[in-house]
Amino acid sequence: MKITKLTTYRIPPRWMLLKIETDEGVVGWGEPVIEGKARTVETAVHEFSQYLVGQDPRRINDLWQVMYRGGFYRGGAILMSAIAGIDQALWDIKGKALGVPVYQLLGGLVRDRMKTYSWVGGDRPADVIAGIKTLREAGFDTFKMNGTEEFGIIESSAAVDAAVARIAEIREAFGSQIEFGIDFHGRVAAPMAKVLLRELEPYRPLFVEEPVLAEQAEYYPRLAEATSIPLAAGERMFSRFEFKNVFQAGGISIVQPDLSHAGGISECLKIAGMAEAYDIALAPHCPLGPVALAACLHVDFVSYNAVLQEQSMGIHYNKGGELLDYVVNKEDFKIENGYIKPLPKPGLGVVIDEQRVIEASRNAPDWSNPLWRHPDGSVAEW
Repeated sequence: MKITKLTTYRIPPRWMLLKIETDEGVVGWGEPVIEGKARTVETAVHEFSQYLVGQDPRRINDLWQVMYRGGFYRGGAILMSAIAGIDQALWDIKGKALGVPVYQLLGGLVRDRMKTYSWVGGDRPADVIAGIKTLREAGFDTFKMNGTEEFGIIESSAAVDAAVARIAEIREAFGSQIEFGIDFHGRVAAPMAKVLLRELEPYRPLFVEEPVLAEQAEYYPRLAEATSIPLAAGERMFSRFEFKNVFQAGGISIVQPDLSHAGGISECLKIAGMAEAYDIALAPHCPLGPVALAACLHVDFVSYNAVLQEQSMGIHYNKGGELLDYVVNKEDFKIENGYIKPLPKPGLGVVIDEQRVIEASRNAPDWSNPLWRHPDGSVAEW
């Protein structure tokens, strides 16, 4: 079997799908993208095609190493996201060629169903109570929300009080009937992270995500020593070599690699195994599309330390497209009581509605995140 062609499709709301074709008619799908930099990742994918066309797609390990090590410069958001989507598509091809789901190729199931959670609120968290009530009717009992809006390096007591009051209202409304994580989204700098974590402790959030930016990872162990709230991070880290340093330093309780950013299934399996050795839970980051979610699930179902799976159904980023819009086998993605079962079909288990993808790609918008500013006019972290 030989790879013959790579085709990319940028589609709403902010996704990109990759189709890899072979001379035996077996096709694989991947999802290589950086939100807001889809065209840049698209270029990187096609630059990698020189290493792929004419090669056997089943030699996933070799092709991954060629893409990673074949060029002098490596790593980072763009290159690792391009590799990630290609890797996903290669696993899809291999599973389809052998007639089994990818998790069977990875040693088989370690659990029967996977716990998922749902986003609630938005970039500027509002109407959280109403959103949780609606999602509870759909069977969810675990949620994640943004913790703050713009937040200065040193912030006012009023801003702290507003962030804490929102969380207090949730506990008052639902008690211990639900669980929720709070995403600081890198908006909180180290001086205020310690303050917010202390103030939030009485409400026992499931975790606080990105308590500080990944480039400030040296604060993870210091913050962990100052709080009982589990700290989560990893969506803006892109290889096992970055995660290695964080694991060794300590402080993180939940690791959140993104299967479309951190080198795909091949790399994230290694990251998950490293995390298990440090007694760190796995909760892959996935506010993206159906192929990304499928890839996450295959890693979840073979990783003992996987505890939660993010998914994008109804997420506030989804304008012009929803998770299952491009999927034929929607029934396989059914979530019951907050859990999803293993995808039963060969490969990644996603049957892509290719015609719909092609049509949607013709007028796909270029998504970008908003640019926020502090009251003094300086740029704020989004």
